[in-house]
Amino acid sequence: MKYATHTALAALLCSAQALAAQSANVFEDPIAVEVLQGWERADGSRIAALRLTLKPGWKTYWRAPGDAGIPPQFSWSGSRNLDDLRITWPQPYVFHDNGMRSIGYKNQVVIPLHIAPKRTGQPVQIKGRMDLGVCSDICMPHTLRFSATLEDADSTPTPAIAASLATAPYSAAEAGVKRATCVITPSQDGMRIETRVTMPSAGGPEETVIEPGVPGVWVSEPKTKRDGRDIVAVSDMVHPNGGPFSVNRANIRITVIGSGHAVDIQGCTAG
Repeated sequence: MKYATHTALAALLCSAQALAAQSANVFEDPIAVEVLQGWERADGSRIAALRLTLKPGWKTYWRAPGDAGIPPQFSWSGSRNLDDLRITWPQPYVFHDNGMRSIGYKNQVVIPLHIAPKRTGQPVQIKGRMDLGVCSDICMPHTLRFSATLEDADSTPTPAIAASLATAPYSAAEAGVKRATCVITPSQDGMRIETRVTMPSAGGPEETVIEPGVPGVWVSEPKTKRDGRDIVAVSDMVHPNGGPFSVNRANIRITVIGSGHAVDIQGCTAG
């Protein structure tokens, strides 16, 4: 099965490359993390951020990393006075290496955090970890740990965080999306999905990312084309156990990444 073969090869590659790096005895961490304090909003919530800095030649991955990437995972265990936390991902790069596509970041990325404290006006302690993949000549899993107390009551936006928020994908309404449809049909290994989004150009060439809203389901790199006012993308979807699964169109997430901006489309209709 395509999914199983791809997963096994990726795991073997990562393990072999990680062992090679360890045996060299000269390996330095390719990525570092810093918590940016950010600012307090009028309603008592906070905007903070994680700043990831990568060594030259290294990259890490976006929320949906593509065929060749490792999806990032967060744990906020140990945080205090934290009621809710939401992440805004800035627009990622699309990398094409050795015939495979991955989606992520290089050099430096600031990931804004929208924080709701349990008790407004009191410090929030952020403590957690981020499990992610990093890749250069070698690719491997990596863990970042971070801890900081957010207590600055300054209401002035932090320039680095504000700049990152400005690069976040537009919503469908902001981008002028007129409609988004999904046609889903059975395939040999699972299901095939064809999305059609009616929207102005995001700057060519445009790339599409399809997230099915079903944990664990593998989605192939979409074949994307512009058809007049529409962006059409076709992908295969395969469940890891090879069995049947259901998809709710309201949970499907389509991201269009262009040279000018990206667009985040939540949900689609049958047509």
